[in-house]
Amino acid sequence: MKSALKIDALREAVARMPNDRLSDARLAALQHLDDQGTPTTRHEDWKYTNLASVIDLSNQWLADGAESAPPGSDSATIDAVTSRFDANWLIIANGKVDLDSIALAQEAGIGVALLSDSIATFDFDAPLADLNIALLHDGLCLRIEAESELSKPIGILFIDNATAAVGVTQARVEIELAAHSEASFIEYHASSGTASHYANTVVNLDLGDNARVSYVRIQDRHHAHSQTNRLGVHLGRDSRFSHCAFDLGGKLIRNDLNIQVTGPGASASFHGLYLAGDGQHIDNHTRIDHRVGPARSRQEYRGILSEYSRCVWNGKVIVHAGADGTDAEQTNHNLLLSENAEIDAKPELEIYADDVKCAHGTTIGTLDEAALFYLRTRGLDAQEGRQLLTRAFAQIIVNMTPITAMQETISGIVADRLANLIDGVE
Repeated sequence: MKSALKIDALREAVARMPNDRLSDARLAALQHLDDQGTPTTRHEDWKYTNLASVIDLSNQWLADGAESAPPGSDSATIDAVTSRFDANWLIIANGKVDLDSIALAQEAGIGVALLSDSIATFDFDAPLADLNIALLHDGLCLRIEAESELSKPIGILFIDNATAAVGVTQARVEIELAAHSEASFIEYHASSGTASHYANTVVNLDLGDNARVSYVRIQDRHHAHSQTNRLGVHLGRDSRFSHCAFDLGGKLIRNDLNIQVTGPGASASFHGLYLAGDGQHIDNHTRIDHRVGPARSRQEYRGILSEYSRCVWNGKVIVHAGADGTDAEQTNHNLLLSENAEIDAKPELEIYADDVKCAHGTTIGTLDEAALFYLRTRGLDAQEGRQLLTRAFAQIIVNMTPITAMQETISGIVADRLANLIDGVE
C-alpha cells in the first residue's frame, strides 16, 4: 500500500538536504518509501497503533516548508537532564548533532564521529527506517575499542523544542563495540513546548565477541508530542546485553526493540516499564531472533495505566532451526487504575528447534482490594495505599536497571509520575 505521506512534498524537502556523503542514501530511502509506504493498521505488527496522526502532522510540516528549530533552543532542559545523571553526554537537538558535545566525548576517550564522515550501510527493511534516512541531517557513529572499559556511561540525549510551529525530526546513532569491550549507555528522550511534534529515532548496536553492554532508555517527552523509536541489537559470541526502558511521557509512542542473537553463548536481558495517563498511547514491540545456540534471553515488561489511556505490548521470540540450547523467557504484567484504560498484550513464541527451554505469559489486573484494606487498617488513607501498591509494582523493573547508580534517581522520577497518574494530573 502506498504511503499517505505526500511524496512530492517529501521529495522537495529531501532535495534541500545537504549535498554530502548521505545524499545517495537519502535518495534510495525516498524511493523505498515511495515503493513500500509507511506501516498501517493492516500490518499485523501495527494493528493496534494507527500512525494517521503522525502522517498528518508530517504532511503539515512539509507543507509549511519542513523547517526545524535551531539546535540550541532548549538549553535549560538540556542542563536539567545532563546534570541528573553522571555521564559523557552526546546531544542531538531538533535533529541536529551538537558538535561541542562530540568534542567533549572525544576528550573523554570515546571514539565518536559524524555519520556523514563515516562509512555506513543502511537497512531499509525496518519500518520507518527509510523516512529516518531520507530526512536525516546527520547522525553519530560510536566505536568502543577492544579491551575498553569506560569510567562513565555514554549519554545520548535526543531533545526537541516545539514551541512555535509543528515539527518533525529524525535522529540516528550507530554504535559498535569491539571484542572484549565494555560500556554503559543512557538513551534519554525529552522535549518541550506545546506545538505538535513527531520524532523518529533509530539506534543500532553491534556487540563483538565477549562484549558487555548495560543500556538504559528513558522517554519523558511532552504529552503533546509523538515518537517512533527503534533499537536494533546484534549479539556476537559470548556477548552480554542488559537493557531497561522507561516510558513516562508522550502522546503516541511506539518502541521497537529488535535483537539478533548471532553468536553462541550470548545473553540478553531486556525489561521495561510504561506509565500511561489520559490520552496517552504507548506501544512496545520486542523481537528476539535466536539464530544460534546455546544462548539465553529474559524479558519482563510492566505497565500501569490510568484514565483513558491505551498501551500495547507485543513480545516475540523466534528460535530458528539449529538454535539448540536456547533458553528464553518473556513475561508481561499490567495494572489498570481505571476501567477506561486498555491494554493489548500479545506474547509470541515461534520455535523451530528441538532442544530448547522457552516460556511466556502475561497478566492484567487491578489493585488488590484486600491489600488496600490492610494498608488502611495500618493508618494509610486510600490515596496513600494506592501509591504504595503501584510503586511496589513498578519498583520491580526499577530494580532491574543495569546501571545501578541510576536506580535511586529513576525511582524518584517514577514515583513522581505515578503520583500524577493516581491524582489524575497530566
